[in-house]
Amino acid sequence: MLIAVRAVAAAITLVMISIGGVGVAAAAPVIPPKPAGDYRLYCVQGLCVWIATSHVQGKDKTATTGHPPKKATHTKAVCELAGAAQACVDAELGNWSNSRQCYLKREVPSPPPDDPRWEGHTDGSVWACVREQGYDQGKHLVTRWVWLPGEPDTVVVDSVTLAYRAVAAMRLGPPLVRSVPGVGEIGLVNMPVWLWVVKTDNTWGPIERAASVPGLSVTVRAWVVAVDWALGDGQVVRCEGAGTAYTAAMGVKDSPDCGHRYKKTSRKLDNCKYPVTATARWKITWESTLGDTGQLDMTQQASTQLRIGEAVPVLIDPDGGDRVTPAEQAAC
Repeated sequence: MLIAVRAVAAAITLVMISIGGVGVAAAAPVIPPKPAGDYRLYCVQGLCVWIATSHVQGKDKTATTGHPPKKATHTKAVCELAGAAQACVDAELGNWSNSRQCYLKREVPSPPPDDPRWEGHTDGSVWACVREQGYDQGKHLVTRWVWLPGEPDTVVVDSVTLAYRAVAAMRLGPPLVRSVPGVGEIGLVNMPVWLWVVKTDNTWGPIERAASVPGLSVTVRAWVVAVDWALGDGQVVRCEGAGTAYTAAMGVKDSPDCGHRYKKTSRKLDNCKYPVTATARWKITWESTLGDTGQLDMTQQASTQLRIGEAVPVLIDPDGGDRVTPAEQAAC
């Protein structure tokens, strides 16, 4: 045991004192013959003894090298509030952000789309940013809300943070919109308009990615559950699927799952076209190796324009005169 080693070292020191240890310490080390068996050499100020390995506790590098073993170094998260130490995690408030000087915790469930906390955004998430203010009896919690487009900048990496990292690795893109009439074509009032999106892994899904740190891994799966088409005439059509691509064989009929009919022409609008926005609503779920699960909110948008006119009658003179077309009400 280590106690035995220390006892031997003390004995060596006493011998040095009894013989005027200063002179002995300055001389070359005195190494006695090694006994038979498993022994290690132990030296103190030039005097050495052989000690049975069974008396040495663990792997005492000092006994063989004369130097204590190096301690492993670990990087510890540093959380500070105005330079003062701060707990990095609070069970109620969330994880600490040095840059924002508050605890961040995602709002679950998410606020409604018209809530001012979204700051006009339709993607990302709303987070409560909470910290303690005041002194002694005057201490109280102050909360403000912030919108974040992705991963929170907290010091401690938790499951939610890893989930956002996995989502970032997906590189989700806006929907690839298609329509009939398409770009450069003109549709007609009260005639069917077909709407659809092209499916790819990162614009429709399903897609799966994972992110991890030592001791924790999170797997994320994402797919689009619906597309909201804002058609520029005040109408919004929600299509639960990608929609059906139009072909000439379809004829003049409504789309079976994603379409619209305009009641007025677009000639009074900018560029004589209806502005159309397709918002893909992603369902994103995650699960960690610790067993916790969650869901994130995300949308992706893409825009196009549709020109809608009206059928113009052609008048024919029965006496054989030139054809006459009623004048357009606007130069579109």
